[in-house]
Parts: sequence; structure tokens; C-alpha cells
Amino acid sequence: MRINKYIAKSGITSRRKADELVENGRVKVNGEIIKKLGYDVQEDDLVEVDEEKISLQKKYIYLIMNKPTGFVTTMSDEYERPTVMDLIPDVEERVYPVGRLDMNTSGLLIFTNDGELANNLTHPSTHVNKKYKLLCNGILNRNEVKILEKGVNIDGYKTSPCDIKIIKHFKASTMAEIIIHEGKKRQIRRMFETIGHPVQKLERIAIGDIKIGHMKQGLVRKLSDEEVRKLKENA
Repeated sequence: MRINKYIAKSGITSRRKADELVENGRVKVNGEIIKKLGYDVQEDDLVEVDEEKISLQKKYIYLIMNKPTGFVTTMSDEYERPTVMDLIPDVEERVYPVGRLDMNTSGLLIFTNDGELANNLTHPSTHVNKKYKLLCNGILNRNEVKILEKGVNIDGYKTSPCDIKIIKHFKASTMAEIIIHEGKKRQIRRMFETIGHPVQKLERIAIGDIKIGHMKQGLVRKLSDEEVRKLKENA
């Protein structure tokens, strides 16, 4: 089994992140640092990440959280800020977040130890829809919506086409929903900044067919077998 797949199936992280661990010399096989991305792990090999022995997961866990603002989406934080892991209850296996929501964004966040699924959900080629609800400054008009839907340039990168629905206009702000399938850093906020409508509030309300519904912020629950099936179909 290729080293990145082995690490992913151990529940440590996704395949792409596993490649980074290998490249950074943080992976050992039988006591030797491995930097070859295509290295094949044998059945009796001892594999370590950051000097900690790992092995293939026997049981997969799938959780969703309604992330509150004020929490960073990392396993730990060098600045000692609260992380989403502080909200995870005790579970049988170690899980990690799939993708990220920035500190000031709330909403649906998936946690699992299924590295294959995590990789499929986050890889750009899979085009998994992510739906957000937002409140932006100013009155967003239809021409501006069309500009965003066609894609805008952010630091030399053009965003992929998206779908936007205006929900309500207030005196000096607009509530809208947006569906994207990318996951660039602060993408939605930066998109709206390009047309002069900074985002005040941002909440992810769905990933594929999985919806946050009326789940209270800060709560975590297990996905049902049917939800897991749908998630894998989306990926």
C-alpha cells in the first residue's frame, strides 16, 4: 500500500496532507525516514508519524458539528486560541476536521478518521457543492450577482462559476445564499470584497446533501448510515 494511502487509512490526515508529511521528513518506516512519495508499505512494516506509531483504522467515525465563530479549524493552535477539537466529545477513534472554516465563519464542519473520504471531499476535481448563507454590506444587485457567478479574479486566480440567490435586502445590507465547490482561503469573503460588498456574517449550511438544519451551534452528532452513504456518493 502506498505510504500516503496508509497514512490516510490510519486516520491521521488526508492523502494530500500525508504527502506533505512525507516530504517534510516526518514519516519513518522501520526506523528510517521516508521521503519517497510512492513508497510501498508492507504488511509487517512499522510506520511512525512524528515518532508516534500508527496503524490502519479498524472503525471509521463520521461526525458533523455546527461550528461557532471564535474557534480555529485546526487540531491544535500555536497561539493557544480555542480550536474545534475542544468541542469534540470523547469518541472511540481520533478524528480530524475535513476542510476548514475560518475563525469568523460558523456552520457545518465534518470530522472523520476516513482519510479516503476526506481526500475525496476536499480534492478540487470532485466538485462537491458547499452552500453558505451570508450577510454582506450594501445592496447587492443582479448585475453584481452575475459578475460573481461568472468568476472573479483574486490575486491572479479566477474563481470557478458559482450560484447566488438573494434572500432579502435590508436598509444597508443584503442576505444571500451562495453555492461553491472550491475551498480557497477566505474565498467567499474575498469574492465579495472585489465588488465592494464585504461580508459581515458567513455560515456554511450544507456540504453536498448533508445539511446543518436546526442544529445548535457548538453541538456535535454522528452521521447516520444514510448520511454517510450520501456523502460518499457526493464525493
